[in-house]
Amino acid sequence: MFASQRFGVLMRTLSGSRQKHTLPDLPYDYAALEPVVSRDIMNLHHSKHHATYINNLNAAEEKLKQAQAKGDIQTIISLAPALKFNGGGHINHSIFWQNLSPNGGKPSAELCKAVDNDFGSWENMKNQLAAASVGVQGSGWGWLGYNKIMKKLQIATCQNQDPLQATTGLIPLFGIDVWEHAYYLQYKNVRADYVKAIFDVANWQDVSSRYENALK
Repeated sequence: MFASQRFGVLMRTLSGSRQKHTLPDLPYDYAALEPVVSRDIMNLHHSKHHATYINNLNAAEEKLKQAQAKGDIQTIISLAPALKFNGGGHINHSIFWQNLSPNGGKPSAELCKAVDNDFGSWENMKNQLAAASVGVQGSGWGWLGYNKIMKKLQIATCQNQDPLQATTGLIPLFGIDVWEHAYYLQYKNVRADYVKAIFDVANWQDVSSRYENALK
């Protein structure tokens, strides 16, 4: 499926929603990830930034609903960027919170085997994902994803809030948010230190569960 087709699916999914999107609760306290991620960053990131994506997504969907009822094609087309950006922001962050944990545990044997097969070792996977994430120009995300067609794990990056699956076709397993709001208060402009540290609070049990579901 081409990227434009995947985006069309995303738009239909978002616009077809019957209920307003709401901010998901964190599965841990704002201070739970310290010292890797501070309470202040988590509070702002979750309650302000993620909440803003949701509010803007709800507003865009309401405008889309009205435009569809009127058959206003120009307005429908003009709403595409807002739906993609804010919808992606909501999708990405909803995964991100679950990808992190103060007690992430160990990855499953199945995930470890897949990482060894596709990257040679766990350290190689982490190093490649870290390098890709640090190398994102401007704002965006680094991802470990699963290619269902090729049946292998892959690393990819997305600009801004582009959602991984709608953009690349990869099923998202583990994402690293490299927008400055995710780390700047604590790590300043040293993105590499933040990316290296984020692995210490990775929820490998969640990543393993996502991998197992991707295989189905």
